[in-house]
Amino acid sequence: MISLTWQWLVDPATWTGPGGIIAQSLTHLRISVVALVLAALVAVPVGLFIGHTGRGRWLAINLAGAFRAIPSLGVLFVATLLLLPRLSGNLAFELPVVLVLVLLAVPPVLSGTYAGVEAVDPAARDAARGVGMTEAQILWQVEFPAALPLLISGLRSAMLQIIATATIAAIVGIGGLGRYLIDGQASRQYEVMAGGAIVVALLALLVDLVMAGVQRVVVSPGLVVAKEH
Repeated sequence: MISLTWQWLVDPATWTGPGGIIAQSLTHLRISVVALVLAALVAVPVGLFIGHTGRGRWLAINLAGAFRAIPSLGVLFVATLLLLPRLSGNLAFELPVVLVLVLLAVPPVLSGTYAGVEAVDPAARDAARGVGMTEAQILWQVEFPAALPLLISGLRSAMLQIIATATIAAIVGIGGLGRYLIDGQASRQYEVMAGGAIVVALLALLVDLVMAGVQRVVVSPGLVVAKEH
């Protein structure tokens, strides 16, 4: 089994062409990035509001827990059945997948955002108010930069979950690395399934490394030192 999987992975034909690993990885990554961006557009503003005002924290915690308990596969089937008659083309299949991934990504992004804002030193807020800064200025110039480490950690966690779960896109006929899992199982080519799982894990690690590099660039070194101490 291991040798067959290795042979499949090192075969140049496995990587090229419309159904090759490169093309499927790009499709997988495109769907994942779209889902993460949409989740961030929803969760980051809400998280900033909750962290800054302290309002609705209990609701956010309960919603995050509820979203985590949602069965992704069941939601995918329901969303596909509801949207398929109303949409056409690839959108009819891709939109349900993206919606499922957004629901999966919202909790870690939301939690990371409001936890990052709540963790800001109250003395920093008081000093900002003391020099006459408005609440909006405090949020964007004091709290938001200080919250970036936890915010980006939430984004990284969400992205890892999205990439792992985006394999279900193959169930409704969308491309992506999940094709190797579904097609391999259907044809009983278990080396293809194992190879596809390995590629998904490698893609997740690669994306996480890229996001870690972005985090090092955008987060102030002073915040990193403060967190370490």
